[in-house]
Amino acid sequence: MRIKQYRTQFIKELSPFYDAYEAESFFYLILEDKHKLRQIDLALNHELTFSENDFVVWDSFLTELKKEVPIQYLLGKTHFYGLDFEVNENVLIPRPETEELVEWIINENSKIDTSKKIKILDIGTGSGCIAISLAKNIPNAEVYGIDVSKKAIETAKRNAINNKTGVTFMLQNILETEALKCNFDIIVSNPPYVRNLEKEEIKKNVLDYEPHLALFVDDNDALIFYRKIADLAQNNLLDNGQLYFEINQYLGDETRELLEKMDFKNIELRRDIYDNDRMISCKVSKTA
Repeated sequence: MRIKQYRTQFIKELSPFYDAYEAESFFYLILEDKHKLRQIDLALNHELTFSENDFVVWDSFLTELKKEVPIQYLLGKTHFYGLDFEVNENVLIPRPETEELVEWIINENSKIDTSKKIKILDIGTGSGCIAISLAKNIPNAEVYGIDVSKKAIETAKRNAINNKTGVTFMLQNILETEALKCNFDIIVSNPPYVRNLEKEEIKKNVLDYEPHLALFVDDNDALIFYRKIADLAQNNLLDNGQLYFEINQYLGDETRELLEKMDFKNIELRRDIYDNDRMISCKVSKTA
């Protein structure tokens, strides 16, 4: 069968689960990953065909996609801030909103005096996408990442090697941490922040397949990670050190109030591309 014909069949079979645009995007992601063919290649050569063995592979993708398994997990990788990252069921799939957080940090810190090392800590690093992207784009950055999941740390270490960065990753439960081992110029975190009451808003492909450990917090203490990390930051950020968070879109005001009560300065709440409260930054001032 010609690939162009199969494309029509592929999109039709996925139509009960995804809209046509998304199904088509899946088709071209698989086509490029498995056959090194792009959309333009297919447009320029309508006679390209699949072999019988190809159909076995494609049908297996169809089966899993009908279960709404994330395409990133099926391919074992995703793109984030211009880099390729391995992803699996042990780590969250990086989102465009998190790229905005990374962009914010880079814009504010990539042009600082390059003769001075900037020490950065990423808490709850997962795949390592934030830590590695910062290491690649801030020339004088010395970056560390911690996570409570051993398998997540193993994934992050592979991503650091594949992206040729020297990020140091460590297994650590931040909620059980009394003090960080050294001081930092920047602490960043995209911690669990989805309340159980919000589960009904979560798509099946996220709810059924992405790690709940990295997603959900108790409804009665939704800011537990922010409070803990902010507390550690007060002691382990250098003077004028910066703290950055990705946040729950419904808890922007509450997160800002938490930081205000803890005497952080220069608090800035920002919206994401979807116009939701999504990230916040502040500074610690240790001088009168």
